[in-house]
Amino acid sequence: MCDLCRRGFMRGAAAFATASTFASPVFAQKTDKPSPARLPARGEFVIRNAYVMTMDAAGDIAGGSIHVKNGDIVAVAKDIKAPGARVIDGAGMIVLPGLIETHWHMWNTLFRSFAGESKDEGYFPTVARLGMQMTPDDLYQGTRLAAADAINGGTTTVHDWCHNIRGQAYAEADLRALQEAGIRARFSYGWPQGLPDTQITDIAGLENIHADWAKYSNDGLIWLGLAWRGMFRAGPIPPEIYRKEFDTARRLGIPITVHAGSASTAKGQIAALAKEKLLGKDVQLIHAIAASADEMKMMADSGCQLSVSPGSEQRIGFGFAPISEFMAAGIPLGVSIDTDALAGDSNLFAVLKLVRNAENARALSEFKMTARTALELGTIAGARSMGIDDKVGSLKAGKRADLVMINTRALNMAVFTDPAHLVVECTMPENVDTVVVDGRILKQAGKLIAVNTAQVIADAETAFEGVRKRTNWR
Repeated sequence: MCDLCRRGFMRGAAAFATASTFASPVFAQKTDKPSPARLPARGEFVIRNAYVMTMDAAGDIAGGSIHVKNGDIVAVAKDIKAPGARVIDGAGMIVLPGLIETHWHMWNTLFRSFAGESKDEGYFPTVARLGMQMTPDDLYQGTRLAAADAINGGTTTVHDWCHNIRGQAYAEADLRALQEAGIRARFSYGWPQGLPDTQITDIAGLENIHADWAKYSNDGLIWLGLAWRGMFRAGPIPPEIYRKEFDTARRLGIPITVHAGSASTAKGQIAALAKEKLLGKDVQLIHAIAASADEMKMMADSGCQLSVSPGSEQRIGFGFAPISEFMAAGIPLGVSIDTDALAGDSNLFAVLKLVRNAENARALSEFKMTARTALELGTIAGARSMGIDDKVGSLKAGKRADLVMINTRALNMAVFTDPAHLVVECTMPENVDTVVVDGRILKQAGKLIAVNTAQVIADAETAFEGVRKRTNWR
């Protein structure tokens, strides 16, 4: 959720941004450098006799098979010969591409459902106050919890929008959580909570991480971006600040992502970005609820991408994203979790269901958005919006093997009717039987393979309690 839209929220957050808190000792705390992730081997396997939703021109394949070898999809067809390959029985399963999440403040998953019922305990002041007292390990615990939850629910790609980097150790800790989880991710390097708008983001730290990126990329599974503050937060940001941040990312050749027009009251922000030539194919906008028809054209003409998060947008009262209008304008669109502090959970299938329901409600029509269109937003369309549709987002020979198997033999999914409807309307994390990322099986038979779930939960609870005590919160 952005830090720029509701002045009431921001005034509450600003009250916590005192010099003494911002300069707290934890800001400079160091941790060990990230170590290579210990993940399952890729190997070779073939899934047989499944209902395969390719999300590609090939369409669905009933009784289909998928051959995976060394992380690549070798073949997708009715029947495949793969002598020597391990066989996974797909009977009763729907197989589809892993879901693509496009904007998530994963670090504050540590504060799940913690936004309260009054302004002083709303999202912005909560995250600001608690975020300023976090250690690098706290960031690691929040992001590890989020990544494990994502994989458990069938999400194979995330956009880790990390706007609480209080030093290089924080970035490294957050990246280590992504590495160990084995998830595909864009890591967007952001400013620390409590940083005054007159001070620049730690550009030197971003450049250091960029220069040594091979150490952090998890063999190409993670790529680097900038979580940019943009031109507006509680008020205008000085040009010498936002320009240097933006120009640094352009010079480094990394994608830029920014909250803009996030609430229905935040009008004109996208036009201001366009006027300053701060849109482009390397720019992703977040929310854009206030976008006018003219601004949508600016977005489409510039080639920028867009991420919406109806769960958090509706929860905080920003309004309804005009999703159908964005799609009609030709803007590459993806969906997101945004923040568990507001949204509560990380079930991207539920977000897709909400997208469809909200669009039908806005149109006063049962038929405005189809289930398959909603599913595309979470797969191939989401991949396009992240610039990775050449690698993932559909099941096709030559792409990387990011896929999920959904068990339809459960009370909440029986009987097998229309598969797109079943996936969008019924799927919960417990229905996700198997998750594969880059050819590695990270969940099988309903159990996570690469992480110790009980340990993740226990460590996150301990970290949260430490932050809560340091801030005397509740």
